Amino acid sequence: MLFEGLELVSALATLAACLVSVTLLLAVSQQLWQLRWAATRDKSCKLPIPKGSMGFPLIGETGHWLLQVFSKIFSHEALESYLPKIQLVIQDTLRAWSSHPEAINVYQEAQKLTFRMAIRVLLGFSIPEEDLGHLFEVYQQFVENVFSLPVDLPFSGYRRGIQARQILQKGLEKAIREKLQCTQGKDYSDALDLLIESSKEHGKEMTMQELKDGTLELIFAAYATTASASTSLIMQLLKHPAVLEKLREELRAHGILHSGGCPCEGTLRLDTLSGLRYLDCVIKEVMRLFTPISGGYRTVLQTFELDGFQIPKGWSVMYSIRDTHDTAPVFKDVSVFDPDRFSQARSEDKDGRFHYLPFGGGVRTCLGKHLAKLFLKVLAVELASTSRFELATRTFPRITLVPVLHPVDGLSVKFFGLDSNQNKILPETEAMLSATV
Repeated sequence: MLFEGLELVSALATLAACLVSVTLLLAVSQQLWQLRWAATRDKSCKLPIPKGSMGFPLIGETGHWLLQVFSKIFSHEALESYLPKIQLVIQDTLRAWSSHPEAINVYQEAQKLTFRMAIRVLLGFSIPEEDLGHLFEVYQQFVENVFSLPVDLPFSGYRRGIQARQILQKGLEKAIREKLQCTQGKDYSDALDLLIESSKEHGKEMTMQELKDGTLELIFAAYATTASASTSLIMQLLKHPAVLEKLREELRAHGILHSGGCPCEGTLRLDTLSGLRYLDCVIKEVMRLFTPISGGYRTVLQTFELDGFQIPKGWSVMYSIRDTHDTAPVFKDVSVFDPDRFSQARSEDKDGRFHYLPFGGGVRTCLGKHLAKLFLKVLAVELASTSRFELATRTFPRITLVPVLHPVDGLSVKFFGLDSNQNKILPETEAMLSATV
């Protein structure tokens, strides 16, 4: 009896400790999210702080004029203008990966790719390659320390993050001023153009500080999660060659890939991508099984009950995207990578509103979700039509979920160039072909 009593006390103590730990974790996590957006902007920024969301301060309240600006930035017309530039950035990157003599770290390279896309396409900056590489390194230092505890001491992560932000903002200010002075030769309006133009339409001249903060937050939004999803996409195409081949068959059927293997010339269009049903299924399944972030926070606007528990108005709650996807009754064999679950014949995601929410839900859903899906679709098309790649390790790496989902070793993959018949070109052959005769 004594031992049973001790076991009961021990179990209760363990349960109490777990409850305290969870409570502290939620409190600290919420505080760190607040610190995250505070760290991305200067104290002099006058843009409103969002309520009910741990999102970016630029977005502000629902109905704020900036929401209208962001709707333009990610509109169908804007995405159509971004598409050729995104395709070029991805093609250049894949050529660089294929010309590398050794295997590459996919996650690290995907981070560089998404950063480059944000700088070149979304913001339209013409930064020299050397400066862009340095800016990326500084940005990585900023991101690595953005969740540090707010202890402003020498050599602390918080201090390193603040210093990185200061360097970043100097570089961004230089790029913004050069962009404002050089308006000739542009064939499309990028996100920063739309932000500036729309603010003027609403009688709100944005200060340089607000432009720098907005620019930094747009990069932040386009960077980590898209790199995570891009890495997951490549890993799943490696794991499931039948999926990759089925995707190639769809590209051939739509004239994007010749029957002989070589890709057709010309840029992609939104309507073309929209017609690629299996491609859409592949991207959806990647985002279902490998959602980059665990969930998000919301503020309770009205007291409600959930499974017999009352959730009071004003509480902060956290919703889990991964748990929702893992437990949603509409999905069969939830742990299996099966793009066909989203096909018209099965449509497992159609039953219910909140079983599938890789980009969140409600009025606070991710504003850039269409840009993210567009980027992933173009990457998948280019991987299927212009690349051959193979795992450079004996086994696939373990996945970690913090700070976003990614392979622990970054995923080591060897990429190869292709000839006109989609045969691999080995590095020595490529060097011989490119030599001057």
